[in-house]
Amino acid sequence: MMDSYGWSGMGWMWIFWVLLIVGLVLLIILLVRLIGGGMPGRGAGMPDRGADGVRTAGDTRAREILAERYARGELTAEEYREALRTLGETGG
Repeated sequence: MMDSYGWSGMGWMWIFWVLLIVGLVLLIILLVRLIGGGMPGRGAGMPDRGADGVRTAGDTRAREILAERYARGELTAEEYREALRTLGETGG
């Protein structure tokens, strides 16, 4: 049976299914990226770049240790800033 527009009540149902499939594909892509470690080159968790532009985990760990020592009071503010400058010149 056709309505006044020439379509039956189920005629537009295909749009729902197309949108559902597209949504599922996007969800799968998102899950794969999350499980696989995210998108490369983005986010605050990425290691710093070395002097040659290559990312190094050592620079990040060195800054973490430095921050921990400063937080414990082992370094003065000036010593902390100087060490950060040194890290910036040599690898970050």
